[in-house]
Amino acid sequence: MLRAIVGGALTGVLAHLAGRRAGRRRLPAPLAQLTFDFAAPQPPPPRPALRTAEELLGRLRTLGLAPSAIDRCRLTRNRTVMVSFKAGELRVHRGFLAAPDEVLDAIVAFVHARTRAQRTAAQRVILAHPVQGGDGDATSHARPRRREATHPEDAAMVRVLVEWHHRYNARYFHGELRTVPIRVSRRLKRRLGHYTAAIPSGAPAEIVIGRSHIRRHGWEEALHTLLHEMVHQWQDETGHAIDHGRSFRQKAREVGITAAARRVVGRRGETAA
Repeated sequence: MLRAIVGGALTGVLAHLAGRRAGRRRLPAPLAQLTFDFAAPQPPPPRPALRTAEELLGRLRTLGLAPSAIDRCRLTRNRTVMVSFKAGELRVHRGFLAAPDEVLDAIVAFVHARTRAQRTAAQRVILAHPVQGGDGDATSHARPRRREATHPEDAAMVRVLVEWHHRYNARYFHGELRTVPIRVSRRLKRRLGHYTAAIPSGAPAEIVIGRSHIRRHGWEEALHTLLHEMVHQWQDETGHAIDHGRSFRQKAREVGITAAARRVVGRRGETAA
C-alpha cells in the first residue's frame, strides 16, 4: 500500500515536470522573448521666426533676460557692433532675429556677465553666428562691405602708425593688444578715424585713420586719434561694448586722451570714432 502511494506520487511529480518542459516547448514565439519597440524621439517643432524687436525681447525674457537690466530693444544694421547695451537699451543686429536659442542664450549671458571671461565666452558664440537680414529680409545674406585699400602713396603714413601702435601697445596695454591692420583712408572726411571689429564673414579687425586728418592737423593729433581707436580695440578684445561709455572713459583717462567721442581739433570739435 505504501509502495503504491509513493509510486503514485513519484509518477505525478514526473508528469508535472514533463508537462512544464512540454509547455516551454509549446510556448508561442511572441511570448518566448520580451521585446521593446520604442518610437524614435521626435525633434521639437521649429520656433516661429521672430520679426520685430519686441518679439526678440520677449524671447530673450523667456531665456532669462532680466527686465531690471534691459527694458527695451532696438534692431540695427550696424556691421561693426553686433550686440551692445547701454542705459537699459539692448541694440542687436537684425540678423539675430533668425538666430537659434543657443545664440540668444549667449546674448543673455553677455548682458548678465559678471566677469570678463564670461562676457568673452558669450561674445565668441555671438560673433560665430552668420549674420543675415542686412536688407531687412530675415532670409537674405548681408553683402560684406568692400573695404578701401590704402593708396600706395600713403604707405609711409601707415608705417608710422603701425610703429606707434606697437609703442602704445607696450606702454599702455602691457603688449596684450593684437596686431591689427591699420589703413589710411582718403574717403574719410567727416571723421578722424574709426575702429572696426572683426566680422563673421572673415574680415579682420582694423584701425582706419583719415588721410585728411593727418595732413590738416599733424601727427600729434593723428596719434591721439590712433590711441583713441586702440581703446576701442581694447574694448573689443576684452569683451566690453564698443562705445564711448564708462569703460571707454575710464580707459581713456588711464592712457591720457580725451574721454569722449568728440574733441576739439583745429577750429571745431570733430568725431574721432
